[in-house]
Amino acid sequence: MKHVLTIIILLICSTHSYATEYTLEDLYKIALERSEIIKISAEDLVIAENMKDKAMSLLMPRLTAGSSYVRFSDSKLADNRSYLQPLDRASFELRLDQSASLGGKELTGLRIAKEGIEKSQKDLQSVKEEYMLHVTTAYYDTLRTDKLSQIAQANVIRVKKYRDAAATRLKVGEITKTVLLRAEAELSGAQSEQIRTDNNYRLARAILSRMVGIQGEFRLKEGTEELGVLSDKLNEFTIEGCHTMSLDCLKEKALSERTDLQAAQIQRKIAEDHVDFTKGSYWPTLAFEGVFTKRDETRETGGLVKDSAYAGLRLSFPFFEGGLRVAEVQEASAKKRQADYAYADLKKTIEVEVETAYLDHITQRGLLKSLTDQYIFAKENYNSVSKQFDYGLASSLDVLDANTALLDSERQLANVMYLYQFSALRLKRATGILLSTILNPTSELPEKRRILSNNSKEKS
Repeated sequence: MKHVLTIIILLICSTHSYATEYTLEDLYKIALERSEIIKISAEDLVIAENMKDKAMSLLMPRLTAGSSYVRFSDSKLADNRSYLQPLDRASFELRLDQSASLGGKELTGLRIAKEGIEKSQKDLQSVKEEYMLHVTTAYYDTLRTDKLSQIAQANVIRVKKYRDAAATRLKVGEITKTVLLRAEAELSGAQSEQIRTDNNYRLARAILSRMVGIQGEFRLKEGTEELGVLSDKLNEFTIEGCHTMSLDCLKEKALSERTDLQAAQIQRKIAEDHVDFTKGSYWPTLAFEGVFTKRDETRETGGLVKDSAYAGLRLSFPFFEGGLRVAEVQEASAKKRQADYAYADLKKTIEVEVETAYLDHITQRGLLKSLTDQYIFAKENYNSVSKQFDYGLASSLDVLDANTALLDSERQLANVMYLYQFSALRLKRATGILLSTILNPTSELPEKRRILSNNSKEKS
């Protein structure tokens, strides 16, 4: 029985010791499949395709069939003993109708519908790319808060070690009790900071889980090198087609690749075609109809025609509609000007967005290099001062100052390290190539991996 319980406990522990591991590319793929926002945009594309079918239907003739049956209270006789009103009457009609504007309004409507499909496709790509940037933000925010939580935990360990050393020196009379009380206060503050960073990490995980659509325990795998290796490769990031990474090249890349700008350009064309569509109301409408009718009566009337067929053409031209057509054309022209203004505004916005992302990337790259050196110096300084304090060669203030400098450098470095990696992807989004790099990776990535969480904690 004892062995059975041991096996059950081991199985339970092994089940909870595993967690699903995701890279950023894995999260991209899952979000593209599960995001409700992307699915809503995809339905807009379906609606646009149906609008094209509706526009196509206007070019097709309409064939309708109908029948009727009438039962009278009584039949009526004329003076010549012929029936004026039958007892009942049944009829069947088959009708073929087709109408078209001589100004080609229906063809213009079909062209607008086709352009609407193309615009919806561009909008869908733009929504996907924007959502991927949000996923990127949540991913790096989770990694950053996790790193800050680890830094806070390490700080608690250092302050505990300093508090214990201060307690030992107080016992032998080398320091006063004030030093120990200061150490206790520092430890309390470090523990409070650890609680705050742990909660921030849990919140960041919840936001990422909601955004991507994953449930259960999971871990994030970083796709970058260790910090020292990363610092040596800061100048290797480039945008495809812009090897020199000049600002002008990046702007040209964005203006040619951004799908939202392409959608705005298509919207301009749609607005222009809509002006032509409304002007088509000034042209007359030509309608054709062909009808076949079959009738049957009980107690047939004298003028009954059992079978008949005819065809006809009708030309209609609305001379006066109370200014409706003029108002519609003016409205369409105003929307065309709005589309032009929106395109010009978006173009300027994209240029500013590219410049902002470029300068932010350059800034984070410079900060990462300097903060790496600062962290190395602060760590060496803390180790030296800590050893000096153990031998009575440094005061408690020296230790606390060295620990504060180390803690600040660790936090700043952790923030900038992830901001630098995010800035690179943000620059890809600004230039319009983020989605293409996601959908066409250099190598196929697995959907999920499983690792021992205990081993992962030891590595971290």
